[in-house]
Amino acid sequence: MPAILPPSSLQAHEGPDPVAHWAFSARSRDGEKLKSRLGPDATLSGEVDFQMDQYGAYAAFPGEKNIISISSQLDDVRDLLPQKLITISAWVAVEKRQQWGGIIGVLQDNGGEESGWILGFNEKSFYFGLASEGSNDGDGLMTYLSGKTLYEPGRYYHVVAVYDGERMHLYVNGKLDAVSEDQSGDILYPKQASWVMAGYRDRNEAHSLKGRLREIRLYDSAAQLKWIEHDFSHNAKLSEVASYVPPPKLDLVVGPYLQHGTQTAMTAMWQTTRSASSTVHYGETADCRQSLSTSEPAFIHEVTLENLEPETQYFYRVESTVEESKEKISSDVWTFTTAVKKETPFAFAVISDTQGNPAVSGKLAAMAWGQRPSFLLHPGDLVDTGTNDRHWTEHFFSSMQPLIGRVAFYPVLGNHEQNARNYFDYMSLPDPEYFYDFKYGNAHFFMIDTNRKVDPNSEQYLWLKKKLSESNSRWKFVCHHHPPFSSDENDYGNLWKTNKSTRGDARVRQLVPLYEKYGVDIVWNGHIHSYERTWPLLASRAVERKGVIYMITGGGGGSLETPGPFRPFFQNTVRRGHHYVMVHINGGMLEFKAYDLEGRLFDYMKLEKPEISKKTPSNPTSAK
Repeated sequence: MPAILPPSSLQAHEGPDPVAHWAFSARSRDGEKLKSRLGPDATLSGEVDFQMDQYGAYAAFPGEKNIISISSQLDDVRDLLPQKLITISAWVAVEKRQQWGGIIGVLQDNGGEESGWILGFNEKSFYFGLASEGSNDGDGLMTYLSGKTLYEPGRYYHVVAVYDGERMHLYVNGKLDAVSEDQSGDILYPKQASWVMAGYRDRNEAHSLKGRLREIRLYDSAAQLKWIEHDFSHNAKLSEVASYVPPPKLDLVVGPYLQHGTQTAMTAMWQTTRSASSTVHYGETADCRQSLSTSEPAFIHEVTLENLEPETQYFYRVESTVEESKEKISSDVWTFTTAVKKETPFAFAVISDTQGNPAVSGKLAAMAWGQRPSFLLHPGDLVDTGTNDRHWTEHFFSSMQPLIGRVAFYPVLGNHEQNARNYFDYMSLPDPEYFYDFKYGNAHFFMIDTNRKVDPNSEQYLWLKKKLSESNSRWKFVCHHHPPFSSDENDYGNLWKTNKSTRGDARVRQLVPLYEKYGVDIVWNGHIHSYERTWPLLASRAVERKGVIYMITGGGGGSLETPGPFRPFFQNTVRRGHHYVMVHINGGMLEFKAYDLEGRLFDYMKLEKPEISKKTPSNPTSAK
């Protein structure tokens, strides 16, 4: 069994970020470069074919001079390489057995010179090679720890190597496969070596992988068994694929959805199983007589239609073609409406924490669409695991598409997105995307990433202060994932065992003075899987008017949470249950309505706000 590891080890579900992370997808390729999600980019060589199947993206390697070089100069990356604790995680399918097969490694193994580490495979099983400064067997050589699992060519395996400074562990498909105590102490690195993927390389040998790779991650911590089991469970279905499945025919993985709509523009996005061209056919009738195409083939397609008319309904359908095979796929015809003028009434929906519950999120999306919102606001945790492709394609987009295929949606990052590249690939938002602002009608929206720093010296705080001070919109709304105020039972202190609780995210509460100073009307949050609306708050007190209202709308699908047994001063309404909300604005009047999973209205609020001068220092909104 694995040793009990120190507190710095990767825990069961939450752990530190990897120091390097590569996802093998076409959108990670930039010419001869493989762009990393974290850590250094790599250089591609030989024939590498990026494809998609029903489980997501992967790279196929023919096994002839296709080693991927991360760095040929070890001194350039030495500070990044783990020194004592290491975890290497990979999803791989080996199609050709070989004596020295490599998945990822940095080593020299030449006669008496043995140093570095490698995760690889031989003719029967996977192995983990490592040399340390305190070799316990006394020979000072590298230990090649071979597993017991006999791999089947063409089948996917989740392979994890762990070294905790005392023992080497090899795991296959979430189970411990081999252990060695032959190495201890700091990892012994060569003076010079190449750091490579998809192959084995040292000074006098180079062997390319023939097979497929989906993902490789490197940590400078030692993972525990529970974390490995959890990591494997995210894509466990991959291990059930008995043999190589060729790329499917051209099809839609994600149907069309809309981003960043303005009075004169709308962005349409979609995803296909194969790299293909991108065309949007559109017009003011279902014939869609106009069209716009992009020249570069893609898996995730993005086309921005411009020079549109304000407040106008358009019809559109998306189309992709693989030029080599002449395969073509086209969506059904959908509709969208461009943004309204400043004086026109509008409405929008708010749904948060959809996570891994498409049955609930899909029902909420359908009910929200039934009320014909102008757009959707999403305060984060769109998916359960941001790095898992299937959570996006099978959970979020599949359930939300009836709504977001017709109206643009504006999200912020939650903690479950894990700042994954998937989020940024799937979204087309104003730069830098993890925080941004947009205007709609007479309202101004400010979108913040509270997974990052928000203290008064931070980039986001200073940006928000400037943007709020400059805004002359009648209504001001802020959206971020973590709530400054919450009566939740256990996220900020276990209120069933103690009365000590911060009752909200104290770190994010640093933003509150900005909201109060610059007249923010409502702050939308998620994170807590329930519903809560505060009284207007000002200077740490509940007031009748001229305060900021905070709303948690985290009932979009995640496992429900319960409020604590104490009613804090800020709480107006709290409710356990899945829900969505609608916000209706007509000039200086705002109506807010919250609906449960059965479509029943359970909360209502009306605000009135006269036209105010830009110099007004506080919020004049009055609630009725």
